[in-house]
Amino acid sequence: MISTELWQPANGLELEPNALLAAKEQLRCLALTAGPGAGKTEMLAQRADFLLQTGTCRYPKRILAISFKVDASKNLKERIQKRCGFELGSRFDSYTFHAFAKRIIDRFRGVLTGNDALDADYKIGDRKITRRQITFQELVPLATQILRTSNLARSAVRQTYTDVFLDEFQDCTNQQYELVKIVFQNTDIRLTAVGDTKQKIMGWAGALDGIFQTFADDFSAIPLNMYRNFRSKPRLLRLQNEIIRELDPDSVMQEDQLTGEDGEVTVSHFNNAEEEAEYIADTILDWIGREGIPLNEIAILVSKQLELYAAPLMSAFEIRRIPYRNEQQMQDITVEPAARLIVDYLSCLYGQKEPDAWTRLMDLLIPVSQDEINTKNRRGIRQFFKEQREAITVAKELGDRYSEWWSSVRSFLNYVGTNTLVTLSADYESQDRLRDIVAETKSRIEGLLEIEPDLLTALARFSDEHAVRILTIHKSKGLEFHSTIIMAIEEEIFFGDQIANRCAFFVGISRAKQRLVLTSVNHRDRPEDFTGRWSEKRTPKNEYIEYANQVLDG
Repeated sequence: MISTELWQPANGLELEPNALLAAKEQLRCLALTAGPGAGKTEMLAQRADFLLQTGTCRYPKRILAISFKVDASKNLKERIQKRCGFELGSRFDSYTFHAFAKRIIDRFRGVLTGNDALDADYKIGDRKITRRQITFQELVPLATQILRTSNLARSAVRQTYTDVFLDEFQDCTNQQYELVKIVFQNTDIRLTAVGDTKQKIMGWAGALDGIFQTFADDFSAIPLNMYRNFRSKPRLLRLQNEIIRELDPDSVMQEDQLTGEDGEVTVSHFNNAEEEAEYIADTILDWIGREGIPLNEIAILVSKQLELYAAPLMSAFEIRRIPYRNEQQMQDITVEPAARLIVDYLSCLYGQKEPDAWTRLMDLLIPVSQDEINTKNRRGIRQFFKEQREAITVAKELGDRYSEWWSSVRSFLNYVGTNTLVTLSADYESQDRLRDIVAETKSRIEGLLEIEPDLLTALARFSDEHAVRILTIHKSKGLEFHSTIIMAIEEEIFFGDQIANRCAFFVGISRAKQRLVLTSVNHRDRPEDFTGRWSEKRTPKNEYIEYANQVLDG
């Protein structure tokens, strides 16, 4: 145990003054706004370290984090375990809003009556079936109904946690905020809401306007702002600042944060989508070959309709054999813990040296600290791997080293056992959900093997590690890349609500750490078999391009 006065940020990191205040707050709720790259996730990790190391979150109580995306939830959990260690980090629960709601439903579904009543083996699907199935959209309202109706349910949640972190809070919807208020308002639980109002891009999903002020009023929260951007180079910061002037003049960055000529901004215009695709693919080849930029440090962003806009680019990548990840196609399977487990296992089984994958496997399979048990478990695991490697050696001698890869996975999952697999995610308490994830993982790997028959290469493409990422701006939130290209800076894709569009563009450009490229074209052929709204003649989005030109001219 460390006294609150002696605690220092973990890993020797230095926090800016407001971030340090937020990390060490012991009494009040916090409403913390911060720009992209200001270290919101790191501040939450340091706050968890402070609360757990000092006993401010007293054992056996826990910390709850609620995020909006699976990968953000997973990233926060992993970072906190690195800062606090496994033992303390095991008292940190990180869920999405929907996963948290599902846990409440699973535990207290008996509260639901009438048309809302659910059987123990209920499923989540695309339509409601009385007692047997609910939709994804019903999770939060049903959990809210349980908490509103049941004193037992409210008390159970309140007695579990001393602190709650609300990440990307600017995207909180009315339904989600209602759940938060019902269970946590007028209690002594400390809530820390973190986000960036300039990144509010969930308006289509009902995100609330002025949510930070509403939260501050409802929970008597201390408002704080983190100003410093640790991610982007000065030239990119100046571009971001031009948009901040439009979105939130009070948050314009100070001049001393913007000095320097590091960072690159490029604006390129082409006659058609094919020329754009050729340019992007050749440029990335140059970055990879001449500069040695890792593939996973390069991202291609599209505002919307990724499959339609990026199709020529993906063809150009395939011709040049540039590995890429189509995030729209992959959805969220790659961030599922069970999928990551399977990929790590296969990488260790078939690969030569995979220290990161092996460490993740050991953290899962040996969660206890007693040396004697650890030694026994390690011996068992090594014996299991020895037997599996002998089996693939036989397969190799018969002519196909990878023929038994899925049989090996089944053996591994049986060895691990359902009880251990369930600890990976609250969603896996539903056996159907766990089976679906395993089946989707198998299908995804099989699809990659059709493109790249070498299993290890296919596994590398499954993960983030060895592929350029192609994704929508919305999916890029919370991520960062050395070099970011935003395609189709055109009126025809940034239509509708211009404030929301400007926020989305701001999110896109703030993903770049070192280099940003913006492209547009005069003409885009209508995609084959696409019958929706589509303009072949294109007009550059001059407002956005002008932001970049101001930086280039300056």
